[in-house]
Amino acid sequence: MIENEHLISPLRRGRRPGTSSSRKAILDAARARFAEDGYATTIRKIAADAGVNPALVIQFFGSKEDLFAAVMSISPEALARIDQAFDGPEHGLGERVTRAHLTLWESDPQDSEALMAMLRAAVSTSQAAGQLREFIQARLLKQLGLRLHTDHDAPVRSGLASSMLMGVIVGRHIVQVPALAAEDLESVIRVVAPAIQMVLTGRREG
Repeated sequence: MIENEHLISPLRRGRRPGTSSSRKAILDAARARFAEDGYATTIRKIAADAGVNPALVIQFFGSKEDLFAAVMSISPEALARIDQAFDGPEHGLGERVTRAHLTLWESDPQDSEALMAMLRAAVSTSQAAGQLREFIQARLLKQLGLRLHTDHDAPVRSGLASSMLMGVIVGRHIVQVPALAAEDLESVIRVVAPAIQMVLTGRREG
Protein backbone atom coordinates (compact mmCIF):
# COMPACT_ATOMS: atom_id res chain seq x y z
CA MET A 1 0.00 0.00 0.00
CA ILE A 2 1.50 3.30 -1.05
CA GLU A 3 0.80 5.08 2.27
CA ASN A 4 3.23 2.75 4.04
CA GLU A 5 6.64 3.90 2.95
CA HIS A 6 8.20 0.69 4.34
CA LEU A 7 6.65 -1.25 1.46
CA ILE A 8 8.31 0.94 -1.13
CA SER A 9 11.68 -0.06 -2.49
CA PRO A 10 14.65 2.06 -1.34
CA LEU A 11 15.02 5.27 -3.26
CA ARG A 12 17.91 5.67 -5.63
CA ARG A 13 20.17 8.61 -4.93
CA GLY A 14 20.70 11.33 -7.48
CA ARG A 15 18.44 13.77 -9.22
CA ARG A 16 14.79 13.34 -8.36
CA PRO A 17 12.39 12.77 -11.24
CA GLY A 18 9.73 15.24 -12.18
CA THR A 19 9.79 19.00 -12.37
CA SER A 20 9.45 21.88 -9.97
CA SER A 21 5.91 22.38 -11.28
CA SER A 22 5.06 18.80 -10.30
CA ARG A 23 6.42 19.38 -6.80
CA LYS A 24 4.36 22.55 -6.43
CA ALA A 25 1.26 20.76 -7.72
CA ILE A 26 1.76 18.05 -5.10
CA LEU A 27 2.19 20.61 -2.32
CA ASP A 28 -0.90 22.54 -3.41
CA ALA A 29 -2.97 19.35 -3.59
CA ALA A 30 -1.67 18.14 -0.22
CA ARG A 31 -2.39 21.47 1.44
CA ALA A 32 -6.00 21.37 0.25
CA ARG A 33 -6.45 17.67 1.11
CA PHE A 34 -4.99 17.96 4.60
CA ALA A 35 -7.17 21.00 5.22
CA GLU A 36 -10.30 19.11 4.09
CA ASP A 37 -9.63 15.58 5.34
CA GLY A 38 -7.02 16.02 8.07
CA TYR A 39 -4.14 13.59 8.47
CA ALA A 40 -6.39 10.69 7.44
CA THR A 41 -6.05 11.64 3.79
CA THR A 42 -3.95 9.37 1.59
CA ILE A 43 -1.01 9.71 -0.76
CA ARG A 44 -3.20 8.27 -3.53
CA LYS A 45 -5.83 11.01 -3.11
CA ILE A 46 -3.18 13.73 -3.06
CA ALA A 47 -1.50 12.29 -6.15
CA ALA A 48 -4.83 12.10 -7.99
CA ASP A 49 -5.59 15.74 -7.16
CA ALA A 50 -2.12 16.76 -8.35
CA GLY A 51 -2.38 14.67 -11.53
CA VAL A 52 0.75 12.64 -10.79
CA ASN A 53 1.66 9.05 -9.98
CA PRO A 54 1.65 8.25 -6.23
CA ALA A 55 5.22 7.02 -6.54
CA LEU A 56 6.29 10.53 -7.54
CA VAL A 57 4.90 11.89 -4.28
CA ILE A 58 7.07 9.41 -2.39
CA GLN A 59 10.07 10.28 -4.55
CA PHE A 60 9.73 13.95 -3.73
CA PHE A 61 8.78 13.74 -0.06
CA GLY A 62 9.60 10.25 1.23
CA SER A 63 6.45 9.71 3.32
CA LYS A 64 3.10 11.20 4.21
CA GLU A 65 4.59 12.48 7.48
CA ASP A 66 7.31 14.38 5.61
CA LEU A 67 4.78 15.73 3.13
CA PHE A 68 2.63 16.94 6.01
CA ALA A 69 5.63 18.71 7.53
CA ALA A 70 6.32 20.45 4.20
CA VAL A 71 2.70 21.58 3.96
CA MET A 72 2.83 23.07 7.47
CA SER A 73 5.22 25.81 6.39
CA ILE A 74 3.70 29.16 7.40
CA SER A 75 5.00 32.25 5.65
CA PRO A 76 7.34 34.60 7.57
CA GLU A 77 4.97 37.46 6.75
CA ALA A 78 2.15 35.69 8.56
CA LEU A 79 4.29 35.10 11.63
CA ALA A 80 5.39 38.74 11.58
CA ARG A 81 1.76 39.90 11.64
CA ILE A 82 1.18 37.93 14.84
CA ASP A 83 4.26 39.45 16.49
CA GLN A 84 3.41 42.98 15.34
CA ALA A 85 0.00 42.75 16.98
CA PHE A 86 1.80 43.16 20.31
CA ASP A 87 3.46 46.42 19.23
CA GLY A 88 1.88 49.64 20.37
CA PRO A 89 -0.03 50.69 23.48
CA GLU A 90 -1.94 48.39 25.79
CA HIS A 91 -5.11 50.13 24.62
CA GLY A 92 -6.32 48.17 21.60
CA LEU A 93 -4.14 45.11 22.31
CA GLY A 94 -7.13 42.77 22.35
CA GLU A 95 -8.38 44.07 19.02
CA ARG A 96 -4.95 43.82 17.38
CA VAL A 97 -4.30 40.28 18.61
CA THR A 98 -7.80 39.09 17.71
CA ARG A 99 -7.58 40.62 14.24
CA ALA A 100 -4.10 39.22 13.57
CA HIS A 101 -5.07 35.68 14.56
CA LEU A 102 -8.49 35.46 12.94
CA THR A 103 -7.49 37.10 9.65
CA LEU A 104 -4.55 34.71 9.42
CA TRP A 105 -7.01 31.81 9.22
CA GLU A 106 -9.20 33.52 6.63
CA SER A 107 -7.01 35.71 4.42
CA ASP A 108 -4.10 34.19 2.50
CA PRO A 109 -5.19 30.78 1.12
CA GLN A 110 -1.76 29.17 1.49
CA ASP A 111 -1.40 30.07 5.17
CA SER A 112 -5.05 29.46 6.04
CA GLU A 113 -5.12 26.04 4.36
CA ALA A 114 -1.91 25.01 6.12
CA LEU A 115 -3.33 26.07 9.48
CA MET A 116 -6.65 24.35 8.82
CA ALA A 117 -4.79 21.18 7.91
CA MET A 118 -2.88 21.44 11.16
CA LEU A 119 -6.10 21.95 13.11
CA ARG A 120 -7.93 19.00 11.55
CA ALA A 121 -4.92 16.74 11.97
CA ALA A 122 -4.34 17.79 15.59
CA VAL A 123 -7.24 15.64 16.79
CA SER A 124 -5.58 12.46 15.54
CA THR A 125 -1.80 12.97 15.51
CA SER A 126 0.54 14.15 18.24
CA GLN A 127 2.82 15.75 15.65
CA ALA A 128 0.09 18.06 14.40
CA ALA A 129 -1.14 18.77 17.93
CA GLY A 130 2.37 19.79 18.94
CA GLN A 131 2.73 22.05 15.91
CA LEU A 132 -0.59 23.70 16.64
CA ARG A 133 0.35 24.31 20.28
CA GLU A 134 3.65 25.80 19.21
CA PHE A 135 2.14 28.10 16.63
CA ILE A 136 -0.85 29.36 18.60
CA GLN A 137 0.01 29.31 22.28
CA ALA A 138 3.79 29.67 22.26
CA ARG A 139 3.66 32.78 20.09
CA LEU A 140 1.14 34.42 22.41
CA LEU A 141 3.14 33.37 25.45
CA LYS A 142 6.39 34.71 24.01
CA GLN A 143 4.98 38.10 23.12
CA LEU A 144 2.87 38.46 26.24
CA GLY A 145 5.87 37.53 28.35
CA LEU A 146 7.84 40.38 26.80
CA ARG A 147 5.10 42.85 27.71
CA LEU A 148 4.20 41.48 31.14
CA HIS A 149 7.50 40.02 32.28
CA THR A 150 6.67 40.67 35.97
CA ASP A 151 3.19 39.14 35.76
CA HIS A 152 3.11 35.54 37.00
CA ASP A 153 -0.29 35.00 35.39
CA ALA A 154 1.08 35.59 31.87
CA PRO A 155 1.19 31.86 30.93
CA VAL A 156 -2.41 31.36 32.08
CA ARG A 157 -3.57 34.46 30.23
CA SER A 158 -1.79 33.31 27.11
CA GLY A 159 -3.37 29.86 27.29
CA LEU A 160 -6.85 31.26 27.83
CA ALA A 161 -6.56 33.78 25.00
CA SER A 162 -5.24 31.19 22.55
CA SER A 163 -8.00 28.73 23.56
CA MET A 164 -10.67 31.38 23.05
CA LEU A 165 -9.34 32.30 19.62
CA MET A 166 -9.08 28.66 18.61
CA GLY A 167 -12.64 28.13 19.78
CA VAL A 168 -13.80 30.83 17.39
CA ILE A 169 -11.96 29.15 14.50
CA VAL A 170 -13.41 25.73 15.37
CA GLY A 171 -16.90 27.19 15.63
CA ARG A 172 -16.64 29.03 12.30
CA HIS A 173 -14.80 26.47 10.19
CA ILE A 174 -14.97 22.99 11.75
CA VAL A 175 -18.30 22.72 13.61
CA GLN A 176 -19.72 25.60 11.53
CA VAL A 177 -22.12 26.92 14.15
CA PRO A 178 -24.64 28.64 11.84
CA ALA A 179 -24.73 32.12 13.38
CA LEU A 180 -20.96 32.22 13.85
CA ALA A 181 -20.09 30.77 10.45
CA ALA A 182 -22.41 33.19 8.66
CA GLU A 183 -21.15 36.29 10.47
CA ASP A 184 -18.67 38.54 8.71
CA LEU A 185 -15.16 38.65 10.15
CA GLU A 186 -15.29 42.29 11.27
CA SER A 187 -18.38 41.62 13.36
CA VAL A 188 -16.71 38.62 14.99
CA ILE A 189 -13.59 40.66 15.79
CA ARG A 190 -15.72 43.43 17.32
CA VAL A 191 -17.43 40.98 19.69
CA VAL A 192 -14.39 38.86 20.60
CA ALA A 193 -11.75 41.59 20.98
CA PRO A 194 -12.98 43.03 24.32
CA ALA A 195 -12.86 39.59 25.91
CA ILE A 196 -9.32 39.01 24.64
CA GLN A 197 -8.34 42.47 25.94
CA MET A 198 -9.63 41.56 29.39
CA VAL A 199 -7.85 38.21 29.45
CA LEU A 200 -4.49 39.55 28.21
CA THR A 201 -4.34 42.69 30.34
CA GLY A 202 -6.78 42.15 33.20
CA ARG A 203 -8.48 45.41 32.27
CA ARG A 204 -11.38 46.39 30.06
CA GLU A 205 -11.08 48.99 27.35
CA GLY A 206 -12.37 52.49 28.02
